Amino acid sequence: AVARINGAFGSIDANQGDYLLGWDTDQFPSNVYDAAKCMLEVLKAGGFTNGGLNFDAKVRRGSYEFLDIVYAYILGMDTYALGLRKAAALLEDGRMADMVRRRYASWSKGIGARIIAGEESLESVARYALENGNPVVESGRQELLESIMNDIMFGG
Repeated sequence: AVARINGAFGSIDANQGDYLLGWDTDQFPSNVYDAAKCMLEVLKAGGFTNGGLNFDAKVRRGSYEFLDIVYAYILGMDTYALGLRKAAALLEDGRMADMVRRRYASWSKGIGARIIAGEESLESVARYALENGNPVVESGRQELLESIMNDIMFGG
């Protein structure tokens, strides 16, 4: 998202780690949830216009035959292909995008818009905070977002 927002989107080193290890293990991607979130950013960027997917990955130690490498590449491509289809469905569905838009609406008006436009200083924002007290923070509805993601992923 950061690269897309700042106009620096290029290619993606596509791999995954083991969530329980805590370091990058360069496994071939198999997590469709992560691939869908990744491909959502690719679609928002207008697709790959400068680069593509680079499988910066290797097979696991127990997979040492040539056929294992073939299966690994098939797994990675199928994962991203399905991720792309699910990302397109997320965009078409619009519920998540609408929730994000509503969540951050205050950045498009009032002091939020002035901060984005560079019209406020740290001092003026501090003064605003002191004068306006604690803001009312709405729920992020994370569980609803995860439910929507499951709905899109599994078509239910």
